[in-house]
Amino acid sequence: MSFRPVVPTGGLAGWAFLNKTRERQEASFQKSAVVKNDLDYFRQNFGKITSSEDLVKESRSFRVILSAYGLEDDINNRAFIRKIIDDGVEDRKALANRLTDKRYKAMAQDLQFLAPGAKLDPPADLKDRIVTQFQTRGFERAVGEQNQDMRMAMALQRELPDLVQGFASENAQWFAVLGNTPLRKVMETALGLPKEFGALDVDQQVTRLKSAVSRRFNVANLQELSQAENMDKLVKRYLVMSQIKEMQTSMSPASIALELLRR
Repeated sequence: MSFRPVVPTGGLAGWAFLNKTRERQEASFQKSAVVKNDLDYFRQNFGKITSSEDLVKESRSFRVILSAYGLEDDINNRAFIRKIIDDGVEDRKALANRLTDKRYKAMAQDLQFLAPGAKLDPPADLKDRIVTQFQTRGFERAVGEQNQDMRMAMALQRELPDLVQGFASENAQWFAVLGNTPLRKVMETALGLPKEFGALDVDQQVTRLKSAVSRRFNVANLQELSQAENMDKLVKRYLVMSQIKEMQTSMSPASIALELLRR
């Protein structure tokens, strides 16, 4: 049986419970038979993979690696993933460099040794990093099966500091947020941005996002927003606003006001 985390309720109460029990629940997830078997197999067979073709043919390790980078939905897009890896990241025209979603670039960078003609050894810590990332993202995914808002909040806490560290330019950081599905969703929901926001030119989106974040959280940039205290405010606002959106789809305005007054 697969591991099923306990998320008894949504919103701030559910988030508080998850934070209180997370260490214990995550340890149970890592010990579950499905996770343990997948990782034991991956550890034993990773060294046998020497090309992108080997990787996509080796279904079980392929799934582990995709999941480690949050790309598990591409499990059937084998030709696409081979192209990502084979192009590498050195050429600015490489596919991974042209995609908005930088998870592909992270994977391509780590797996450069699988590209045709590459005379590289895999990074010494790569296998361990993939295992850790698989465990972390896998637990988030399991939580998301119970409550998608909690998964998004956890992804924000993990990804925003890494994003800030990964891009020196402030504008590049904002563009990366827009290209990161979980971060974008959290920002749009927390700031109450309308559906029309996504139709704006990307430069206008950045300008509007910067302004909204500055007004709401009193920060000058993403570096400040990624600090623990500010991220906590962002997560809590996201969870509240998400609940309000859910209520708006199923309740009248009067019912929503009454429900909020009871809290």
